[in-house]
Amino acid sequence: ESADLIDKVYLSIIDAGTHKAESIKVAEAAKVIENTQRDLNIALMNELSIIFNKMNIDTQSVLNAAQTKWNFLPFKPGLVGGHCIGVDPYYLTHKSMELGYKPEIILSGRNLNDRMSNYVAKMMNEMVSQNKKNTDRKPRVLVMGLTFKENCPDIRNSKIFDLVSCLESAKHKVDVYDPWVTDSNTLEKLDVNMINSVKENFYDGIILAVGHSFFIDLGVSKIKTWGKKNSIFFDLKSIFHADESDFRL
Repeated sequence: ESADLIDKVYLSIIDAGTHKAESIKVAEAAKVIENTQRDLNIALMNELSIIFNKMNIDTQSVLNAAQTKWNFLPFKPGLVGGHCIGVDPYYLTHKSMELGYKPEIILSGRNLNDRMSNYVAKMMNEMVSQNKKNTDRKPRVLVMGLTFKENCPDIRNSKIFDLVSCLESAKHKVDVYDPWVTDSNTLEKLDVNMINSVKENFYDGIILAVGHSFFIDLGVSKIKTWGKKNSIFFDLKSIFHADESDFRL
């Protein structure tokens, strides 16, 4: 009875229509596996990105070529955070292990995605260390973006926090710039150094971590003015041309 009533309400406002599952368990399981499927596909792209970077092949160029086949799934590598994709697989695997079965593929994908922040920080540390002349000074790194996805203020389970932590563990001084994160109550609770404006010719490394339209509109030339001469620029979202960045996933 409840399902029928709710179905009628949603049908009145949703043009795409609805699907009434046989039970709440089926509905919840469907949502969980939809997010788990995306998590696993992104994990595969992340692993391919690690491999292709070792081979000096641009991952995005490979994906562009692969997508010319009609049935290739257009997933991209990246940091997987938020309150759905990075969380739902754990609900499923927890219940599975309670029932005596340890999922291997789901947990493997989760572990790989959770390690990507450390991988990015490691790559930045290596490149900055090779590039930096004054070894007595802590390198300054600018991280562009804090939210878990573009053009929204939501920071829940954002992997940028892990990225900052990994960089700071490697003795980098890290500033975070995100025009979308402006709530004063939120800012007071953050354990990262948020800045309201960016100095020019100031950073040894810059990481474009979230693809906000604001950052895209700035353009790569403007963004690079914030770095020192020969500073390292990471374009994690592959927003700009491959030749315009030192590293991208």
